[in-house]
Amino acid sequence: MAKKILVVDDDLHIREVVVFALEKAGMRAVQAANGMEALQAFADAAPDLIILDISMPEIDGLEVCRQIRRKSDTPILFLSSRDEEIDKILGLELGGDDYVTKPFSPRELVARINAILKRKTGTAPPATQKLSHGSITIDTVSYTAQCNGATVPLTATEFSLLLALFRTPEKVFTRDALMDQAYDANITVSDRTIDSHIRRIRSKFSALGIGEVIVTNHGIGYKLGPCR
Repeated sequence: MAKKILVVDDDLHIREVVVFALEKAGMRAVQAANGMEALQAFADAAPDLIILDISMPEIDGLEVCRQIRRKSDTPILFLSSRDEEIDKILGLELGGDDYVTKPFSPRELVARINAILKRKTGTAPPATQKLSHGSITIDTVSYTAQCNGATVPLTATEFSLLLALFRTPEKVFTRDALMDQAYDANITVSDRTIDSHIRRIRSKFSALGIGEVIVTNHGIGYKLGPCR
């Protein structure tokens, strides 16, 4: 079944370019021209992924993300017309899975979408169904994490990063190594992107009273903590 993608941008030309690229790649597109339309379209269409422009009048993309994240972990890929790191990092801190800066290559956009959807659906058959460490158990089939009986709402990218750490709990991962786990080989992201995802994972488990989920090895990278 074709994946349904919600395309949110107040620029009609951008929407047309994105929709054409998606349909060429065999996906279905639903459009919204502003934040209010986006929230309604999200409720009506139940998309598999959202492409969300940051800079929109009235309700911007960051606020749309905030509202959606209160009730759903549907993947969100941000579009930003400003090449400013703070926009990207703030979007990821709010629960975005990835970002693309305008002007962008439609081919790269589709590649990033496919990478997110692959992480979300877990198309590769897992060798182990469940992995446990400390108070946390993750299920590599359903792509969910449980902590003291509560489900932790991780995005697809966050789950992929946590899964890499769980599979080799004694290993210290460099940021580059974690990028390889979370993104396709032909996609490059900054160190700050990985740091934002790590902070987001820590925050979600901290809210459930679990500290030291991921610890920092200064000068090298990250490793799995005791998860207590």
